[in-house]
Amino acid sequence: MNDQIKQIAARLRGLRDVLELTEQEVADSCNLTVEEYQAMESGAQDISVSALQMIARRYDITLDVLMFGEEPKMSSYFLTRAGKGVSVERSKAYKYEALASGFRDRKIDPFIVTVEPKDDNAPLHLNSHSGQEISYILEGRLLVNLAGKEIVLNPGDSLYFDSLQPHGMKALDGKPVRFLAAIM
Repeated sequence: MNDQIKQIAARLRGLRDVLELTEQEVADSCNLTVEEYQAMESGAQDISVSALQMIARRYDITLDVLMFGEEPKMSSYFLTRAGKGVSVERSKAYKYEALASGFRDRKIDPFIVTVEPKDDNAPLHLNSHSGQEISYILEGRLLVNLAGKEIVLNPGDSLYFDSLQPHGMKALDGKPVRFLAAIM
């Protein structure tokens, strides 16, 4: 795994240590199996933004602290210039560019997400977490599996959904997809 994933894993361990919690307690409070949480904390695998957001909300810290190691400072507005958002490359398949990382007490977490194409036969990984999401396609075509239903999104299309529904995505046509995502 890359250095950013290892840094996030270290912050997860640090949070758990500071709060004097066991891995099982964190896993239970966030509706994860202990194996899923241990894999996240070890840095041995990709860590979804939705899982980090769930942990951040549960322990009343900002997502930025877990993802970037920094506390947001702005409270009236935060400007992100084109291409200058704080970037996290979770894996070779996904890149997240945070658009409001410096704004305190956010109600939503907006990102520009880039999904790289992968082998058409690769299984689609599904996520499920509390909250709601919206994805607005900027470039490319995206296949979204939402609770077993496959939906193809083209540039200009958007999909708003309950994040408790199992969901996963993949780039189509062998080309990257860029979209605006907001997780609430």
